[in-house]
Amino acid sequence: MGQMVSDENFEEQAARNGGIIKHGREILFQAFNWESHKHNWWSNLEEKVADLAQSGFTSAWLPPPTQSLSPEGYLPQNLYCLDSCYGSLHDLQALLRKMKEHNVRAMADVVINHRVGTTQGSNGMYNRYDGIPVSWDEHAVTSCSGGKGNESTGDNFDGVPNIDHTQPFVRKDIIDWLIWLRESIGFQDFRFDFTKGYAAKFVKEYIEQSKPLFAVGEYWDSCEYSPPDYRLNYNQDKHRQRIINWMDSTGGLCAAFDFTTKGILQEAVKGELWRLRDPEGKPPGVMGWWPSRSVTFVENHDTGSTQGHWPFPSDHIMEGYAYILTHPGIPTVFYDHFYAKDDSFHGGIAKLMEIRKCQDIHSRSAVKILEASSDLYSAIVDDKLCMKIGDGSWCPSGPEWKLAASGDRYAVWHK
Repeated sequence: MGQMVSDENFEEQAARNGGIIKHGREILFQAFNWESHKHNWWSNLEEKVADLAQSGFTSAWLPPPTQSLSPEGYLPQNLYCLDSCYGSLHDLQALLRKMKEHNVRAMADVVINHRVGTTQGSNGMYNRYDGIPVSWDEHAVTSCSGGKGNESTGDNFDGVPNIDHTQPFVRKDIIDWLIWLRESIGFQDFRFDFTKGYAAKFVKEYIEQSKPLFAVGEYWDSCEYSPPDYRLNYNQDKHRQRIINWMDSTGGLCAAFDFTTKGILQEAVKGELWRLRDPEGKPPGVMGWWPSRSVTFVENHDTGSTQGHWPFPSDHIMEGYAYILTHPGIPTVFYDHFYAKDDSFHGGIAKLMEIRKCQDIHSRSAVKILEASSDLYSAIVDDKLCMKIGDGSWCPSGPEWKLAASGDRYAVWHK
């Protein structure tokens, strides 16, 4: 698919297929980091639900709820056992009840690219699932990861059995499990982990059949960097096009995390804010081409936290939020920022969220970029909010603009 996507057509189709959220006034909260499993996490979050609701979050992405060989939850085994390192099923149910009372949707982290077996198969690998629900044999595992199934329809996740989604019995079992998470447990939204591992058409089928209110996929691809110093290329059109092609292959039913915007923004704030305007004068990430399906973020449990695979510069965090919370797309706030130990960002982020809501900025809002130079970026959004980030001084002309929020290297005005 080319960059010119008709938002309306896809969202009408999405609404028919799965009751998917249409109005685009979502703000997501990533409700964990890489260390959360070391704490009584479901109970910890339960104490924060009222604050999340008051701040304006519409959905909270929770860590993987299933029993897992790794404490973080990303090596699932017994899909129907929801006692995990994050807490008991009882604690999870109490959290989900509290979230429902406060009208914050619960997003399940759906890890279905791979699954750790309980018993050794014919080749000595643990790729059978005897003795637990969904007791698959080796035919549920791709041939490229040691099973007797078909070849993978995506990238291989090394070291564990990868699930063969081409098998109808596998898809039926996954759909039944997703429906159980929705109808019996109370999750309303889904986040699909490692979606490069299996074809997008399967995500489409899973969403059509299980009908989450909102779904987002992690299609994490490398941005383009140029030797010898491996600086980020200005043009990341190929990168954002790959994410858009993936979403297109889900029938537009699944949004995607905007890794393009993340990669560009974290370089731009280091004195290269010219990166935030593409050659057409649009935002340079997925947000610039398909904003209503772009889930923007500054940091997550992989890029930041204690893993730090691709971190946002820590002294520019609020500039990052001043950008994503005033711009189109569906912004996501990371737990470590909203609940930082020194409480340094909570007030600033909450204020930006309040302005977004009061000015009715949404996932399809129109951006007019005014300045994009090394030390200054400024833009008007929907002709009712304007903002700047960077060291450069700037303010809008005209007495109708009132300063609404400001901080270190950022400011926001509205009429």
